[in-house]
Amino acid sequence: MHVSGTGDATAAPGGLANSGYIHELNVSTLTMVVRQGPREPAAWPHQVGLVPPRALSFQPRTELERLKEAVEGGGTAVLTGMGGVGKTQLAADYAHSTWLDGRLDVLVWISAGNRSAVVTGYAQAGVELCRADASDPEQAARTFLAWLHPKAGAAPCRWLVVLDDVSDPADLRGLWPPASPYGRSLATTRRREAALVGHGRRLIDVGLFTEADAVAHLTTSLAAHDRHEPAGRLAALAHDLGHLPLALSQATAYLVDADLDCDAYRRLLADRARTLAQVMPGTGALPDDQQVALSASWSLSIERADRLDPVGLARPMLRLAAMLDPNGVPGGVLAGPHALAHLTEQRTRAAGNTGPSPQVRPQDAVLALRVLHRLSLVEHTPATGNQAVRVHRLVQRATREDLPRDLHDELARTAGDALVEAWPEVERDSALAQVLRANADALRAHAPGPLREPGWHPVLFRAGRSLGEAGHLDAAHAYWSELHAAAHRSLGPDHPDTLTTRHHLAFWRGEAGDAAGAAAAFAELLENRRRVLGPDHPDALNTRANLAYQRGEAGDAAGAAAAFAELLEDRLRVLGPDHPDTLVTRGDVAGWQGMAGDVDRAVAAYAELLEDRLRVLGPDHPHTLNTRGNLAYWRGEAGDAAGALHAYTELLEDRLRILGPDHPHTLTSRHNVARWHGETGDATRAAAEFAELLEDRLRILGPEHPRTLGTRSNLARWRGEAGDAEGAARAFADLLTDVLRVLGPEHPETVKARASLARWQN
Repeated sequence: MHVSGTGDATAAPGGLANSGYIHELNVSTLTMVVRQGPREPAAWPHQVGLVPPRALSFQPRTELERLKEAVEGGGTAVLTGMGGVGKTQLAADYAHSTWLDGRLDVLVWISAGNRSAVVTGYAQAGVELCRADASDPEQAARTFLAWLHPKAGAAPCRWLVVLDDVSDPADLRGLWPPASPYGRSLATTRRREAALVGHGRRLIDVGLFTEADAVAHLTTSLAAHDRHEPAGRLAALAHDLGHLPLALSQATAYLVDADLDCDAYRRLLADRARTLAQVMPGTGALPDDQQVALSASWSLSIERADRLDPVGLARPMLRLAAMLDPNGVPGGVLAGPHALAHLTEQRTRAAGNTGPSPQVRPQDAVLALRVLHRLSLVEHTPATGNQAVRVHRLVQRATREDLPRDLHDELARTAGDALVEAWPEVERDSALAQVLRANADALRAHAPGPLREPGWHPVLFRAGRSLGEAGHLDAAHAYWSELHAAAHRSLGPDHPDTLTTRHHLAFWRGEAGDAAGAAAAFAELLENRRRVLGPDHPDALNTRANLAYQRGEAGDAAGAAAAFAELLEDRLRVLGPDHPDTLVTRGDVAGWQGMAGDVDRAVAAYAELLEDRLRVLGPDHPHTLNTRGNLAYWRGEAGDAAGALHAYTELLEDRLRILGPDHPHTLTSRHNVARWHGETGDATRAAAEFAELLEDRLRILGPEHPRTLGTRSNLARWRGEAGDAEGAARAFADLLTDVLRVLGPEHPETVKARASLARWQN
């Protein structure tokens, strides 16, 4: 067997090595040139080029089976994926195992970083295997490719050609190995494009490790050093490293060399003061003969991407995406006006232009994403919509760590602007809202400082409001608690942004069921806002409105009605009769008058308000829809059950059209339609509709949300009204157990559940 990495050179003692190439020897003024003609073909089995060693902890994967299927019968497998997923290791494992099993006569391994390297590798094989002339590499390469074709009457040669790390498909134009029943070809690349497939070539995406693969990899790697960790800790470390094989391998080397356990290493990894280069081994300590440290794994791909059309946009696009959620960014966020303006400015700066440059268009932004996708730096899948762009968290981190400080802060604010811009005022799509909140959370984690200077960025307020509007009341209360504490520390107690966080904290406290606590918090806030802003400032008036509302929710309906009536006078004076806040206050006056016992007055007031809402805001405005709902409610309370059902049914149709099926107001309309079906005598239908509503409440809000618990209460009631008293009693018994645990013994829902249980048990 012959193995060659330099022409399979041999030499007699004191002689010159002969590899079939031209050699030059310079000694002082003496120059000796030795030219050697074609050499005799090497005997089989023969290997050209050096196959990378098999990784110490190589992990078999499903992609390996797909590779074997692709090359059977003379096919070509093209392994593609981001840097670090283990493409070369898969190729090397296949090459080693096939060679050692005796299934090959010739194995050629070429590091195919550019066309010249491919030609040189082929030429070397041509010199060693088929008497090619080393003085003409292009011709020698063509000779070798022609030699790979099967020849009639000649002994078949079982060959494998591996082209590792192809950087540009164009480099292989005319250089792909031929299809042969005896040959197999394999290429690895970070590129993903049409030129890589066809003519018997099959593209195989190499992804991240699964959790099981990652844990197995870490277990084996550590065991080789007599180190052992619980599987749970290994899984947590694998998650922190995004299940990227290269990261797992290099992190293992670091924690072994530094004598750290997984938990200690994870703390280092999470330390924002440390870079990836500081928590990974240096080039001198890389495992498995690796050549590139993790932090530099993607730099060449980024440089190449930035040179592709549209020139100069790939890098700034990747930087912007690096500030957001690795699990998915809506495409509209990265192609909206704020993002386009930023991309235009960054391309102008990079080009050194002093004058205005052409504005980057939405289609240019999409093309930049496609370039990044082609080089496996992002996953761009427009069909997924809400999560169209995914970037591995370590690619994000390496990209952020490479940013100048001033650009980092600018990017953070730009990303925040882009999120707010893409955030619909009415959240019809609950999945989109969830993705936007996840992106806001990621941005806040990556860049907390820039979002708070000079003032707090609107994305912080929009994300918190979305959390509450989606019905996640406990989470909203926790979010605003954290935000208020941070604002109080950094801005001081009287800063407008601090006061705004106090407002939201009190509001969502009330929405979560603590009306008395919310009222007390709004009373304190009102004093501060009057002192800092003045009594007629819109924020002070809003605080008065919320204080009145929470007092009513706490049981003082008459006091709430009186407070809203006083507020209405001031809003008419300060804002005028058609201002949205004035119209809201008119509705509050009407509603609390009804709650205080004056139902007819509430019906009349809401009917008048609806006319003005339609005139000022139009029929599809959320406030107009809310007024229709309130009018239907009080008509029902006034005794017109059929009218209430008809009005709620029409309102539900419009809310489905305008807000979508998962919006909290749409769910409320479904609740009311079900209730009034029961109130008009169809208890069976009411029970069925509440059962369907409960499924959606559970899916959207979870089992412990107050509205989910309320739906369970109504379902139990109407099942009882439909004749299943025993089932109602069981349901209320189960409900009472849960509301006691979730809401406590004194909560109104707990009191109601206890009374309902007593009723249906009798």
